[in-house]
Amino acid sequence: MPSKVLPPAAPPASSAAKTPRRGPRKGAGASPVAAPLPGGASAPARSGPVPIDLALQGGGSHGAFTWGVLDRLLEEDWLRIEGISGTSAGAMNAAVLADGFAAGGRAGARAALDAYWGHVAEAARFSPFQRGPLDVLLGRWTLDHSPLFVTMDLMSRLYSPYDLNPGGANPLRAILEKAIDFERLRASPVKLFITATNVRTGRGRVFRNAEITPEVLMASACLPTLFQAVEVDGESYWDGGYSGNPTMTPLVRELESDDTILIPINPVERPGTPRTASEILNRLNEVSFNAVLLKELRMIALLRQVADPGNCEGAQWARMRIHLVRNSIMDTLGYSSKLNAEWEFLSMLRDEGRKAADAFLAVDAGNIGKRSSVDLDVLLEGV
Repeated sequence: MPSKVLPPAAPPASSAAKTPRRGPRKGAGASPVAAPLPGGASAPARSGPVPIDLALQGGGSHGAFTWGVLDRLLEEDWLRIEGISGTSAGAMNAAVLADGFAAGGRAGARAALDAYWGHVAEAARFSPFQRGPLDVLLGRWTLDHSPLFVTMDLMSRLYSPYDLNPGGANPLRAILEKAIDFERLRASPVKLFITATNVRTGRGRVFRNAEITPEVLMASACLPTLFQAVEVDGESYWDGGYSGNPTMTPLVRELESDDTILIPINPVERPGTPRTASEILNRLNEVSFNAVLLKELRMIALLRQVADPGNCEGAQWARMRIHLVRNSIMDTLGYSSKLNAEWEFLSMLRDEGRKAADAFLAVDAGNIGKRSSVDLDVLLEGV
């Protein structure tokens, strides 16, 4: 998400020359000692872990980038993840992390994420969506030149999943049942907010820990051109990205944390005007799935300006701080690569996610618990 759209928040003049110090690691004792972060920066000294919540966008296999970010953040003992809002691939990452954390703390969460994406790559070996020989030879991750992908893409414009897949088979179910203990997930200390879109009403529904099942996660990731709608409690649901990608409001209203770290997948801006059919469809996909997030961030910016700090709920909005893990790798990838789940591709995205988290911590660790790292007010310009 380019800084032109959401620029970093300007630091207070009084703090511009200060070097932040990092909080204590586990077992550091009463007197906190600053430990260096990548790039020579450090987080401010703290008396205990800082509660944060996470907002995870969806984006198919591009969610492996988010895996890398989470893997890196889980190494930081001074950050305590209180809750996560996730949609589609973001919902998978959120649920796997929460279940792994319930089983074995930070190490358990990291191991669970690694295992989940391993299951995804294993299942992808039998997927019809494979790169073409030329793309493999040239090291391109796109499926645009894959004969089977092109055929399936054309067929999806003529026939629905109810025609092509009358049995409603969804490979995600088997992966989720192997990767997540749903009973344990319901008791996880990490609170979850998973969004799916009600087909009948067009409205998003947010599911909490006690409501989450394989069907809920499948619903959150249900692209209607690929899969039949998923039924939950007698209602049909499609991908949550159409109504909340991810939904931010529960993080403000239901958690104690005032710091939200947003991990976006879809680029907000791209230079130039798309001209080929694939470029146009790719950009349309990005604009569609970013629209609801930008609208909600715009609402948050407005509420922060007008909220009455003396009012209980108004104080919640006034205190909210937004941080952003920026990435540039997604600018080089198109829509079709979201369906490429080769292990080499997922591993590359994971590594890029870890690098992005390193850069975020180096620059913005000192802002967490103090101020927003991005200026949301720019979203109100021209409105």
